Amino acid sequence: MINFDSAAPVKLKGVGDGFWITLDPSHPEEVLKSEIDKVFRNLKHLAINASVVIDVGDAKGHDDLIEQLRSYIMATFEVAKVSKPPEKRSIPTERIRQRDLSKGWNHHRSDVLMLRGIVRSGQKIESRKHIVIMGDANPGSEICAGGDIIVLGRLAGKAHAGFPGDESAIVFALEFRPTLVRIGKTAASGIDEQVRIKPEYACVENDGIIVKDYMKTNPFRKMPWPEAI
Repeated sequence: MINFDSAAPVKLKGVGDGFWITLDPSHPEEVLKSEIDKVFRNLKHLAINASVVIDVGDAKGHDDLIEQLRSYIMATFEVAKVSKPPEKRSIPTERIRQRDLSKGWNHHRSDVLMLRGIVRSGQKIESRKHIVIMGDANPGSEICAGGDIIVLGRLAGKAHAGFPGDESAIVFALEFRPTLVRIGKTAASGIDEQVRIKPEYACVENDGIIVKDYMKTNPFRKMPWPEAI
């Protein structure tokens, strides 16, 4: 089990075709730039031509800092654009429910990479989005996703969901036998090798990775209606 500081001044998560940077504006500008350097070095080629959002949460009066960091990221890394979060629109819950029930998601642009077949030893699948594999991921394979990883078969290789820092992601498989699981920055190796062919998923709880029986603790069961992803 690996523990990480939840109060890091800069946090980054994959969102759609880009990345969302959440930062604490109480830190000096140079500290924030140094932390941004670290997360972008981890991204490597995934940052090229990506859209980046800088979010300071509810903090007010930091427009100058945001502009300095925006200019710094644009000048230092090969991103497509850097912007502030879009203005929040308050949509009544009932309107959202009616929209979804009327299948409004038919016009939604999917953020899912879906592949069919076997991911073989030595192959690596990477995406800024969620990844769905309709098949097996063999030992020696590697899957890295900015969101969730769903394997509709046997997962026996390495899996990294929520890359680089989203610990709300999950790793699911109909037969869960990975050699290594990472979710965000939390990792676990040596997953129980006991053969149990049943759907399971891994998630982060209490700074560690835990594997749960999907049929008993379905993580999507609490959702009141379908949501487009």
